[in-house]
Amino acid sequence: MSTVIVWFRKELRIHDNEALVKALKQHEAIIPFYCFEETEFGTTKFGFEKTGAFRAQFLIESVQNLKDNLQKLGSDLVVRKGNTAEQIARFTAEVEVSKIYAFKDIHKEEVAVQDKVEQLNILIDYSFGSALYHVKDLPHPIEDTPQVFTQFRKGVEKKSSVRAIFQTPEKLPTVGPNIDLGTIPKVEDFGLIEQPIDERAAIMAKGGEDEALKRLQHYFFETEELSYYKQKRNGLIGSNYSSKLSLWLWNGCISPRQIYWGVKRYEKEVKSNQSTYWLIFELIWRDYFKFISLKYGNKIFCQKGIKNKVYKWSVDQKKFGQWARGRTGVPFVDANMRELNQTGFMSNRGRQNVASFLTNELEIDWRMGAEYFESKLIDYDVASNYGNWMYNAGVGNDPRDRYFNIILQAKRYDEKGKFVKIWLPELAKFGADTVHHPWTKQEDLFGKPELDYPAPLVEPEYWKKHY
Repeated sequence: MSTVIVWFRKELRIHDNEALVKALKQHEAIIPFYCFEETEFGTTKFGFEKTGAFRAQFLIESVQNLKDNLQKLGSDLVVRKGNTAEQIARFTAEVEVSKIYAFKDIHKEEVAVQDKVEQLNILIDYSFGSALYHVKDLPHPIEDTPQVFTQFRKGVEKKSSVRAIFQTPEKLPTVGPNIDLGTIPKVEDFGLIEQPIDERAAIMAKGGEDEALKRLQHYFFETEELSYYKQKRNGLIGSNYSSKLSLWLWNGCISPRQIYWGVKRYEKEVKSNQSTYWLIFELIWRDYFKFISLKYGNKIFCQKGIKNKVYKWSVDQKKFGQWARGRTGVPFVDANMRELNQTGFMSNRGRQNVASFLTNELEIDWRMGAEYFESKLIDYDVASNYGNWMYNAGVGNDPRDRYFNIILQAKRYDEKGKFVKIWLPELAKFGADTVHHPWTKQEDLFGKPELDYPAPLVEPEYWKKHY
């Protein structure tokens, strides 16, 4: 009887898991395997932790929940830490394995891991399940992926369809009693310091498939907040201004197809409106960045981006440090950065603004910002992160140059300054008329030693008409 491995990577779930279903259909002896790959816990080019404490903790929780769910089905999870290829080699030296089932990744570091595993000369059966649309169902070859999102969206909506979900197995084979299952590490095992999520967080997220499905049920059917997604998605405070499902999408605790078909069920049972469509619209954006990444490969990590456009970027460490710590003197930027640093999450509106500020106002290399997000965000996704940073830096998929007026944005989306005051309590005494530009207050507050808040790093002329 042949034994096979199901190598879990960024599909930490038992629902809609093609690799697991294929293995179960064709083999009687299946060993689920996960390795905390050492390269994911190294440092970035600019010296940041590739995986910070928040995402590491979320990942650990996700792997633990996967193990729990496999045990409920009669199986278990073999867990290792280190170089994945070496760990699989050691394991297969002890257990004869005829094949590996896994999901195929598309980014350079993950592909490098795949390449090393392939060198072990064990047959690998790859699946593709990280996107809403299967790569084989696109209405064009990858190399012809449109340069503009709207063309891509219209093409897939008209000519492609979302595949059905793979059924969740009801029972799995038992993992042999002589198998060394290993142990799930703690944050400290990666040289990180455990950091609790700040109580002011928009959502106290916990990793795992169970939490992902619970969140979908809550946001869709318990609260019916999905009906208001389009109106609220640019919010800043609270758990329900957006779905927050990206927190579980990045490592596959939930599949995009599960969300899509959840929306379709909601439309049938509750309501169909612009908001329900808009959540699917955002999933298509996510797909677009993935297929652009597949088309351009490592160009998404290059300073010139996929546009091959040259800007004079700075690597000013002092100014970058002020941006990263939330000490730029521009409250809307600082509040969002402090939220990121203390919770591992930031709203979409916040991400767009802090990225625009770093690239357009401070003119700092956008890749520094992208790497900082990689380190800090729980929901870091390679394609979405680099796609959005290129987009904001003017070297990505946008025919226009993106330029956010931070003051105008702050007054539009945080009109009374409530969000800013949550994260910058030192500005609590400022009124709504000045909290977003406290340096313009003519009274005695600003500039005094007791106010521990800096003057703005920059003050573009075009901000002033919005004071």
